[in-house]
Amino acid sequence: MQVFEDFLKDPFVLKGLRLFIWIVFIIVCIGFLRKLAKRRIENLNLRYKAQKGIEVIGYLLIILLFLITFTLESVKDYTIIIGLFTAGLTFTLQELILSVAGSFYIFFVRVYKPGDRIEINNIMGDVIDIDSIYTTIMEMGEWVSSDNYSGRIVKISNAFVFKGPIKNYSMDFPFVWDELNILVTYDSDIEMAKEIIQGSAVELLSDYTDKSKANWAKMVERYYIENAKLDPTLAIGLTDNWITINLRYITDYKLRRSTKHRLFESIEHSISLTNGKVKLASATLQLLKIPEMNVRVNPMR
Repeated sequence: MQVFEDFLKDPFVLKGLRLFIWIVFIIVCIGFLRKLAKRRIENLNLRYKAQKGIEVIGYLLIILLFLITFTLESVKDYTIIIGLFTAGLTFTLQELILSVAGSFYIFFVRVYKPGDRIEINNIMGDVIDIDSIYTTIMEMGEWVSSDNYSGRIVKISNAFVFKGPIKNYSMDFPFVWDELNILVTYDSDIEMAKEIIQGSAVELLSDYTDKSKANWAKMVERYYIENAKLDPTLAIGLTDNWITINLRYITDYKLRRSTKHRLFESIEHSISLTNGKVKLASATLQLLKIPEMNVRVNPMR
């Protein structure tokens, strides 16, 4: 007991206990103020920013307490102990430390923000929340085709911002390029088919193209990137069975599926009005020649 009492009377131990009590007090205050902001602030965007601001201020206070506790007074007698303790703590909590550092990196560098559509750690979805440890995503894809929600909510550690690429579909340039292939037969009027496909694309995508040009001009000014063609373009490919007309176009990143549906619907309707001049191709089996067979029938005796 005497050793334990002497240990508690040690000035360094007392400082550590005071620091621990202050940290617990600050964490409790963060939780209380977050709940208070959630109840009192009706505006969703303002409430989210207020909660994140409370978290950031709380963690800054904790860091400040560490600096005040261990730098204002001499701790040279405990240098080895502090070094070993810090190394062990860092190794044990490296994922947590990286996650907290990642949250600061996300907010200050603006890697992504709530509402952005991203792909991180091979998971694609819309960001619905970012806290000090996790990024919460409404997942897309998996067993669901195209860019539709799967219904699962995924929490990803913020540490992943330091571990791999982050694909952002909406930052700076909220448009993406997409393609569709129209297959026509060799006996079709290819020029008419090209005019139908190009005309449908121009008619349906003119709004996207005009809006994207202004955004792309800003991208060219900000980044080292060459200018790109934003109007719908066609490319033809030949196969053993049909001619492939590839349409490349730009669309809103949230409307890829509906845009492709509208394009296919418009193109199919226009082709049906050509009275057979343009025909959609499909995989078929053509029998070129039936081999000749000689059959001899012997009369019954």
